[in-house]
Amino acid sequence: MTRPYPDPFTTPDPQAVPGSRIMDFARHAGMDGADYTALHRWSVTDLEGFWGAVWEYFDIDADSPYERVLAAEVMPGATLNYAHHALRDLAADRPAIIALDETGSGYPVTGERLRSLVASVAATLRDLGVGKGDRVVGYLPNTPHAIVAFLAAASLGAVWSVCGQDYAPKAAADRFAQLEPAVLIGMRTAPLTLAAALSRTGG
Repeated sequence: MTRPYPDPFTTPDPQAVPGSRIMDFARHAGMDGADYTALHRWSVTDLEGFWGAVWEYFDIDADSPYERVLAAEVMPGATLNYAHHALRDLAADRPAIIALDETGSGYPVTGERLRSLVASVAATLRDLGVGKGDRVVGYLPNTPHAIVAFLAAASLGAVWSVCGQDYAPKAAADRFAQLEPAVLIGMRTAPLTLAAALSRTGG
């Protein structure tokens, strides 16, 4: 007989289940984590209660609280910053990013170092007048530099877009020109392609 669903891609180790995030959330909410059916039923029948519990469980550090969990928008009135949450709980001396190149060699970026780099780039962007809603773009390789630039822009409420330096300068310029960016961030390791992109965007 044909099964109505495919075999699961992976099955969790039963010994690891009690320490899983979903079990911890269920305990936090006063439910029996082993009864997944009941947990799912709660999530679809008590939307206000369930999503309010999710907000509380993840300790969302909002700049302003939500007025209602569900309306035409989800949790209207709440404002928060992604970069703040991405950086706040990083262990200072543990790797936050492990970067690998094509050869397999790499290096870690600790939480303390990542926060320091993001703060430095954010300060520079702020000095350049970047604020909420401004567009910041990156012409960057797939390295920690791109993550740092993204988090710095996001910390100021800016809109971020990036394309890799494998893009031809004209293609990158055409993409960025549509956004009318306030700042373009590039790498000195590719000065010719960066200069070409800048010349085409009027930067």
